[in-house]
Amino acid sequence: MTDALTDDVLRARARDPELFSIVYRTYASQVLGYLTARGVEDPEAVMQEVFIAVLPRLQKVTGGVAGLRTFVFSVAHARMVDDHRRQQRTPSKLPFEPDLDGREESSAEAEVLQRISPQEVADLLNELPDEQREVLSLRLVAGLSVDQVAAVMGKSAGAVKQLQRRALIRLREQSAVTEYVAP
Repeated sequence: MTDALTDDVLRARARDPELFSIVYRTYASQVLGYLTARGVEDPEAVMQEVFIAVLPRLQKVTGGVAGLRTFVFSVAHARMVDDHRRQQRTPSKLPFEPDLDGREESSAEAEVLQRISPQEVADLLNELPDEQREVLSLRLVAGLSVDQVAAVMGKSAGAVKQLQRRALIRLREQSAVTEYVAP
C-alpha cells in the first residue's frame, strides 16, 4: 500500500474485496509478530479475529495509510488485552506427569501387602498361572503402571488389565475357600 492512499480512496474502495486483500497482505505478518511477541496464546487465531473486526470498519477509517495502520494495531492491541484477561481467568493446563507426582495414596493392594509377610505373598502368587503371577508381581510388588507392565511383558494394556482382573478374582476365590475351611 502506498502513502497516496487517502481517506477518500479508502472510503471509495472500502467494500472492494481487493482492498481488504491488500490490507491483509500488508499488515498480517506484522500483526502476527506483534501478537506473538506480546504472549498471545494462539496468535494466528487472534490475528484472524483482528482482520474480521477490521473488514467491516474499513469504510470509517480516517487518516489514510497511517490512520489505517493505527486502526489495525489498535484492534490488535485490544484483542491482545482480551486474550491476556482470558488467560488470567482460565487456569493453565499442564500435562500430567506421573513420575513427578509426589502424592502418596495407599491402595488396598499396598495395604494388604504391608499386613502380610513376604512369604505369604509368595505363596499366594505361586498358586496363580505364570502370566497372572507376573502381572501381579509387576503391578503390586514392583509398582509399575499398566502401560509399563504391558511394555515389559510385550502385551497390550487391555490384556494386562484382564490378566490382573482374573488374578485378583482367583485370589479372592482362594481366600474365600481358605476362610471357609479354616477354623
